[in-house]
Amino acid sequence: MTISEAERKLNELNLDYKVIDSASYNPEYPKRSVIEQSPSGGDFVKENRKIYLTLNPSKYRDITIPDLNGRTKRQAISELRAIGFVVGTEYTYVKDIGKDVVRGLRHNGKIINPNDKLPKNSLIELVLGDGNR
Repeated sequence: MTISEAERKLNELNLDYKVIDSASYNPEYPKRSVIEQSPSGGDFVKENRKIYLTLNPSKYRDITIPDLNGRTKRQAISELRAIGFVVGTEYTYVKDIGKDVVRGLRHNGKIINPNDKLPKNSLIELVLGDGNR
């Protein structure tokens, strides 16, 4: 249920509530909906007690882009996937002596830099060296 529906219901029952942010976004539930509560539904709770609600955030949390310049394609893919990004399979190649060495990152066609932030599950494309000089 939405937070406003939960608030209405808890007020009817003379119960107070406190919202606890959810750790991770779940696209299977509506944004800002109650996905968990403590104590659980059906448990006995005295009047004027607090119910703790966990909400589904409105989007995936933002993750900082690591500095992958000079890493191999394989290292970069592993690190990006490990922290929650999706790595594209269409690579852009630039003139560089290092074959399949990371020379940049792109998101939606735009260059992204280390320490930029993108939502978890964002698609990142690699810019790699072509091995020619």
